[in-house]
Amino acid sequence: MADAFDLVVLGGGPAGEKGAAQAAYFKKRVAVIERAPAPGGAAVHTGTLPSKTLRETALFLSGHRQRELYGLTVTLNEDLAVPKLLSRKDAVRDLEVARIRHNLDRHGVELVHGDARLRDANTVDVLEDGRVVRSLSSAIILVATGSAPYQPPHIPFGEHVADSDSILELDRLPRRMVVLGGGVIGCEYASMFAAMHVKVTLLEGRDRLLPFLDAEMGSRLQASLEALGVDIRLGVSVEKVTLDGNRIEVVLKSGDVIECDKLLVASGRQGNTKGLGLEAAGVELDKRGYVRVDENFRTAAPSIYAAGDVIGFPALASTSMDQARVAVCHAFGFTYKKQVSHLLPYGVYTIPEVSCVGFSEEQAREKGVEYVVGRALYADNARGKIVGDKEGVVKLLFERSSRKLLGCHCIGDRASELVHIGQAVIALGGTVDTLIDMVFNYPTLAETFKYAAYDALGGWSAA
Repeated sequence: MADAFDLVVLGGGPAGEKGAAQAAYFKKRVAVIERAPAPGGAAVHTGTLPSKTLRETALFLSGHRQRELYGLTVTLNEDLAVPKLLSRKDAVRDLEVARIRHNLDRHGVELVHGDARLRDANTVDVLEDGRVVRSLSSAIILVATGSAPYQPPHIPFGEHVADSDSILELDRLPRRMVVLGGGVIGCEYASMFAAMHVKVTLLEGRDRLLPFLDAEMGSRLQASLEALGVDIRLGVSVEKVTLDGNRIEVVLKSGDVIECDKLLVASGRQGNTKGLGLEAAGVELDKRGYVRVDENFRTAAPSIYAAGDVIGFPALASTSMDQARVAVCHAFGFTYKKQVSHLLPYGVYTIPEVSCVGFSEEQAREKGVEYVVGRALYADNARGKIVGDKEGVVKLLFERSSRKLLGCHCIGDRASELVHIGQAVIALGGTVDTLIDMVFNYPTLAETFKYAAYDALGGWSAA
């Protein structure tokens, strides 16, 4: 006989945790089924937090931020680097797992370990070693099983060829590394390893990195990566990858051969839906295994919702959490979270960071919006000088007619934090005058917003 719940959540990552807590807050009986030994999903164990922890640790160990400050010379102790990287990553993981367990406990959510498989649209079997050990019935099921790296079949994955989940299983720093794919993950890891003096070659089939970024920001990022020592090759295709002992050869269709001792393949991701029995329950999947949902995150099966990376783009931990909250509120008719904000910030944790929200110049032109641009450089900012960031820029787009802020684009130290100033001003309908009238602490990087606004005034006076 199945145990009865109001909501059963498949997956204990960001979407699963927040969706479960949302329902439990409104006194629903909730269970979360997690197949891994600990909750947190890829965000905690293989993706978001480990990679960002690696970034901060790499910056610290390499002395990257301090290399040109105060006449100091900082070198990397390679013998200590990998143990320090891994120990810090594991410490952050353990702290976040403990927080998630506490959050589920205090909301009265039951955490069930095992593999989930739908028997029908309202019943989930829990399996251990392929054997059903428990069954849960529920009025609503939320699928939040996340995604996994896509592994192209012609690539010989193993000890020396990694995807974004296995790249942190290191025993030493490679001397030469090839990164296949110039998306977010590829660019992030390329910059991190380059900061630790690894010779990195980044291969991308498109003609630019991160095409969703404002083109100017993409160009600035490329220049920064190249200044770190990353060899960026755009518009190239890989013919094959061969292994000879510890040596890897990446053969391009052009005939060029690149040798390395570590290959990172960052070729996108696919939904973790295999073996869940979703299609038999009436849920539709696309060719990459992502769940198809409507604007309320409801699947083709009325009692089944899905949120987070398992539904595909934008596949951000931040949006995944709100998607799950909206899904649960719609499922139970709670008059609370009715939609995910249309104003989504993007953070790319490269070295330097890049973050954006709202319109890019390209999007403004496509929509026929007349705009004015203002920029402020970290090099002209007192805090920028203190932290030694010569590359940072805050770029703002204002609508010419209304003077309202339309877009905010940041590159440099703390860009992913600063962008939220722009996000708040856009959300509240603020204008160029809003930023000029604001008083910012001095010295701060945030002050760049005031001077970017001043810079934009020239766009109106020149018209």
